[in-house]
Amino acid sequence: MDGGIIIKVIFIGDIVGSTGRKAIKESLPRLKSKYTPDIIIANAENSASGRGLTRKIANELFALGIHGITMGNHTWDNREIFEFIDDEARMVRPANFPPDTPGRGYTIIKAGGKQLAIVNLQGRTFLPAIDCPFRKADEIMDELKGKTNAILVDFHAEATSEKIAMGWHLEGRASMVVGTHTHVQSNDDTILPGGTAYQTDVGMVGSYQGVLGMEKEAVLYKFQTQLPARFQVCEGKWHFHAVFVEIDDQTGRAKKIEKIRMYEDEWHMD
Repeated sequence: MDGGIIIKVIFIGDIVGSTGRKAIKESLPRLKSKYTPDIIIANAENSASGRGLTRKIANELFALGIHGITMGNHTWDNREIFEFIDDEARMVRPANFPPDTPGRGYTIIKAGGKQLAIVNLQGRTFLPAIDCPFRKADEIMDELKGKTNAILVDFHAEATSEKIAMGWHLEGRASMVVGTHTHVQSNDDTILPGGTAYQTDVGMVGSYQGVLGMEKEAVLYKFQTQLPARFQVCEGKWHFHAVFVEIDDQTGRAKKIEKIRMYEDEWHMD
């Protein structure tokens, strides 16, 4: 039966470059006031100029109140990450990278007397063919038994079908399974029958005046000519995508899920 302590979690979609970091700085105080979250997690694999993460930016995000960071296929794009990923226990990279890859695939975040396991997995459809995320998910769920009932899985994947499949695969075992990578917020936030909060893609934090957070001119040029183009982070007005979930720490079941969508110019929440 449910009846444990409620853990309030905000998970923030892919932060893209300086525009995304600006949105985090401007939005988090209001989000904290409205939702009073216990734990805030964010995907930061695009936070350094759109590709990768640096130590300085990671520390900046932690200082703003983010408790844990997940990554994805751009984990290694900024070589500086090799200098600190093994030492930073608050950050995870896809757990199904090959064995002996630097960093960790899951960790347990503790804040205010509450705790949440965060797991990072990467899909294989239209992405590099790394180890099976479904088998790795099974391994991690077994390893977490007895350690914590509240488990967040960030499934960084391209294909909608693969993400939905992972949601059903972890139904009743993970508290929440949320997708990242496409940068487009999906409208399917729900709680599956087994008590798992699910959303195919949480979206992104960055400029909506570009293409997935990047300047649109270079993207258009590449699509129109099929020639190489250098992508730059768009510095236009931002939008902010996240999801809010309440979890019963005794059962690990999600009790509530609500998507968050904010805009710099309109400054509202749906």
